[in-house]
Amino acid sequence: MGTPEFAVPSLEVLLKNGYNIVAVITAPDRPRGRGQQLATSAVKDSAVAHNLPVLQPTNLKDPAFVSELKNYKADLQIVVAFRMLPEIVWNMPTMGTFNLHASLLPQYRGAAPINWAIINGEKETGVTTFFLKHKIDTGRIIFQEKEPIGPDDTVGDLYQRLMHKGAELVLRTVQGIEKGDFPQTEQDESQILTPAPKIFREDCQISWDQPVSKVYDFIRGLSPYPAAWTDINGQNLKLFKVKPLQDNNHPELKSGDFLTDHKNFLHFKTTDGIIMVKQLQLQGKRKMDIQEFLRGNKLV
Repeated sequence: MGTPEFAVPSLEVLLKNGYNIVAVITAPDRPRGRGQQLATSAVKDSAVAHNLPVLQPTNLKDPAFVSELKNYKADLQIVVAFRMLPEIVWNMPTMGTFNLHASLLPQYRGAAPINWAIINGEKETGVTTFFLKHKIDTGRIIFQEKEPIGPDDTVGDLYQRLMHKGAELVLRTVQGIEKGDFPQTEQDESQILTPAPKIFREDCQISWDQPVSKVYDFIRGLSPYPAAWTDINGQNLKLFKVKPLQDNNHPELKSGDFLTDHKNFLHFKTTDGIIMVKQLQLQGKRKMDIQEFLRGNKLV
């Protein structure tokens, strides 16, 4: 059970290792883009390429879907980047249902663990497999693998690494369950837990009135998607590639003010430094490097 690109390597590593995938459950096709044409999920594309049966329920409690799922008689269900399952679904297989989550649980429970780990300046994250139960991301941990976060990693960089590390962990988990040799550890809720809630557009607005390191972590934690943004000359500006710089040369600037030579650089002031913009996207335009952007856009 999965929808985005993140789930595809997990499906494919199981097929490559000879496991019998009886069915794939993914999101319904959805209108996308300017033409609003129906688009399929990355997981559906992979499943179709491997001639696997695909189920696309809109309601996971629909009796017709539940009945169809039961008919497949799966021993085990695997969830990677899907939606919350009702108990009638996750409790169905004899060996249970496990989930791959892109954090070291119990930290960063929620929909956006990769983004929040970078936004919060973490130096390490990882992937976890755990058995599903009622409350989201709280079940017994099976395996975990750590992954360092580099000082310049964006969410796009970390997503790619965790996607493949997660697939290997899914394989290891299935092999352990198959042999009956796997740990089950209750999550330690005595520690202070940092959540990873879903990120909305309004959450992505840059607050310049912070130290440069915080602003830098925020921008890279949202790059390339959903993208941190600010307003400039009344227009929305998304920032993708930036560089943090210490700066004591412009005491006259307030946080959020910008400097530009209109040719080569665009700098935004923070409380103790400068964010140097390298790649950006103005509302209604395509993504550009800074020199190309400045050639075509007059900033006052």
